[in-house]
Amino acid sequence: MVLRRRAAALAAAVVLVLTPAVVSCSDDGGSASGEASPTTAQATTDQPPDAAAAKAAITKNWTAFFDPATPTAEKIRLLENGEQMAPVLGAFAGDKNAAQTSAKVTGVEFTSPTHANVTWDLLVAGNPALPDAKGTAVLQNDTWKVSMQTLCGLVQLSGAQVPGC
Repeated sequence: MVLRRRAAALAAAVVLVLTPAVVSCSDDGGSASGEASPTTAQATTDQPPDAAAAKAAITKNWTAFFDPATPTAEKIRLLENGEQMAPVLGAFAGDKNAAQTSAKVTGVEFTSPTHANVTWDLLVAGNPALPDAKGTAVLQNDTWKVSMQTLCGLVQLSGAQVPGC
């Protein structure tokens, strides 16, 4: 049962990822906790100038990218180098399984002013199918986007072969 649920979640993840065309970028850098400390000056270099606004933008854009109601053109805009994945995203835009998938961001941790690690749940029909998934967001052209690395990681988990990943 668990294996069946995981397989369904991965299949949904591929459809979701390809449909919304969200791509995020990962980074192995450290994170800033935001707590006051003697090294506050160093911590602020690991995050954007307005970390609260950046977290809100990442959460909003990540959720929109995985929302089946978001038009493909908008998903392309919310995916790192989205134009490269446009044909793939368009091909999956009409998939009926994508209509049941969504994402819930549960955490954002900055690794630099332009990169963040994102913890999120992939939901199928509102239920967590892939909880505590890890991905990355990247600031590109003044927009926080899902990284291509995140999208390609989901595609890889599914076993599918997708051009560009």
